[in-house]
Amino acid sequence: MGFHILFLYVILMPFISFGNSAQESQNFTSNRNDLKALTGFSNCLESAILDWNSSNSPDYCNWSGVTCDALPGSVTRVVRLELGNRRLGGKICESLAGLDQLRVLNLSQNFLSDFVPDKLFHLQNLEVIDLSNNYFEGSINAAICTSLSQHLSIDGNDLSGSIPESIFHLQNLSVLYLQDNKLSGPLNKRVGNLSNLVELDISNNGFSGILPDIFGSLTRLEVFSAESNKFTGQLPATLVNSPSLQMLIMNNNSLSGSINLNCSMMKNLTSLGLGSNQFHGPIGSLSNCLRLEAIDLARNHLHCGIPVDFKNLQSLTQLSLSNASLHNLSATLEVLSHCRNLSTLVLTLNFCKEEMPQGQNLDFSNLKVFVLADSQIKGSIPKWLSGCKMLQMLDLSWNHLSGSIPSWFGKFNNLYYWDLSNNSFTGNIPQSLNMVLSLQYRNFSLEGKLSAFPFYTSGNMKGMKNKYKKVSSFRPSIILSYNKLQGPIWPGFGNLKGLHVMDLKHNSLSGPIPLQLSEMTMLEILDLSHNKL
Repeated sequence: MGFHILFLYVILMPFISFGNSAQESQNFTSNRNDLKALTGFSNCLESAILDWNSSNSPDYCNWSGVTCDALPGSVTRVVRLELGNRRLGGKICESLAGLDQLRVLNLSQNFLSDFVPDKLFHLQNLEVIDLSNNYFEGSINAAICTSLSQHLSIDGNDLSGSIPESIFHLQNLSVLYLQDNKLSGPLNKRVGNLSNLVELDISNNGFSGILPDIFGSLTRLEVFSAESNKFTGQLPATLVNSPSLQMLIMNNNSLSGSINLNCSMMKNLTSLGLGSNQFHGPIGSLSNCLRLEAIDLARNHLHCGIPVDFKNLQSLTQLSLSNASLHNLSATLEVLSHCRNLSTLVLTLNFCKEEMPQGQNLDFSNLKVFVLADSQIKGSIPKWLSGCKMLQMLDLSWNHLSGSIPSWFGKFNNLYYWDLSNNSFTGNIPQSLNMVLSLQYRNFSLEGKLSAFPFYTSGNMKGMKNKYKKVSSFRPSIILSYNKLQGPIWPGFGNLKGLHVMDLKHNSLSGPIPLQLSEMTMLEILDLSHNKL
């Protein structure tokens, strides 16, 4: 099958330092081949590069994007051509291959089209090629695979078919990025020939079938990402016993079986993404994966509780277990409270109709994101939540929570998104909410790393339309709709000049609508409908 390309991005890392440029040389001598190659390239463009003019400026080493170097024998040659993001149109002419000392070629983020000349990939000194974000078409020339030895990135195209056989000859390849294309079929076992691979990303393609058990030969592999494909079956034995692996991302496939990582071997694992598969419980022991920082096991069929040994994961900062058929909320929170560095906790669509634990000994002092929505949880807002001084996002929507909203919510100075909608809260809206610092300023700056797990906007989680990859994508919001709140809308809410969304619909609020709300200068959505105002 053909392996077609719309744009190509090939880069060697780390970049090479070339020493002093010959641009400062007062003894510039034009090289006929280099000048011919540059002018020929320019002639194939649809518009001229402003300062490229051999008549007015014969020293092409001073042209924009051109870097020369004095080679052995005091011969000055072009070694870098960097014209990224210049809005260049047209095509690349074969004359560019005359730059036979070229080491770096960057023509990325332009409007170049047509085919990439084969001769360009025969340049023996070429170390960095970046032709990404253009409109090139055709197939990848096999010669590209004979000269590259470290980094091959052709992600983000419209490539189809299977991985070219020529890639499997790159014995020294350390990074292979093929993500965000339309590649399909089984993953070729010959990937195991790439014994020096450190990073392999094939995510967001159409690969299918069972993952080949080839990871035993990839002894240097640190990152393997294959999310959003069609892989089936169990995780290969050599994959779940890989001592070098640091990131394993397999979300959104059709993998099944149990989660059986051998953490006695996988001691370097820091990120584990197995969400949106068909794994079933119980969750295997992860207690020896002591470096784990992020775990996503959401949208599986675990039907279990959290293992007690999760409390040993002291490096854990992000945990998503939504829609995993978990039970025993009280025990889950008790175990996770021992993970002192936990900052993101997503437990949505679990613990159906259980009671919100009110225990006073739960400590989540570093928690920034807490999402426990659409679970029909009963009870009231627990006092231990007041100790989460770092909270930035709180979502307890679509539950059966009741009682009043505590006044200590006003002390959450970093909380800029909270959703308590679709519950049975009563009483007044706490007047203290107008004191929240994060909502008083238009450009409030939040510090610290937020989760990269996907989040959803307000509403029934089963019918969500808006999905965000990070919390900072959310607009500062107070969402208290569909409750039983009474009393006034406080004039002091006018202080919330950084608030974008205020949704109070379907309550029993009464009294006048304060004129001071006009001072909420960043407000985009204000919904006060279905009240008694």
